[in-house]
Amino acid sequence: MTPEELAALIRSRRSSLLIDAQREVSRSLVEELLALVTWAPNHKRTWPWRLAVLTGETRRMLGESIADVMAAQGDDPPKVEKTRTKYLRSPIVVAVGAAPGDSPERTAENRYAVAAGVQNMLLAAHANGLAALWGSPMRGANAAINDVCGFAPDTEVLGLVYLGWPTGVVENPGRPAPDINWL
Repeated sequence: MTPEELAALIRSRRSSLLIDAQREVSRSLVEELLALVTWAPNHKRTWPWRLAVLTGETRRMLGESIADVMAAQGDDPPKVEKTRTKYLRSPIVVAVGAAPGDSPERTAENRYAVAAGVQNMLLAAHANGLAALWGSPMRGANAAINDVCGFAPDTEVLGLVYLGWPTGVVENPGRPAPDINWL
């Protein structure tokens, strides 16, 4: 891949929920995408990535668990009800978590490594023709997500990534020029 091709891939990747919820994505492709998560920079080689692939009814279980937390927190009832089925919008949801470090600094570094790994996954998904959207976990639902995904209780969930074959194209919104301080 040339530098120009890489730049074009990065610029053309879009967050998209225009996903065919019925069309399966092969396990081997998902495994390849998740393997690329682990190639992100990782200070002190702590290997902090925690990954769970949710398919079938586990997506509904995830939605129910998160919705129950939201209801207990007093969130808006229509939003709670929407959450119960929202993870069925794609055939695969990848839960991504970061293991804690042995210090606050190492915990932050682990979080950064996982975030960089998610970008690897998103770019690779796009290169393979898939649509993806990295969604933030609902406030207060970390423990519920950890339970559904089989993560250790101290795992920090950084995202729930919808993944599947696209049904449409998301318009490129453009980007402002970076604000750079040349010193």
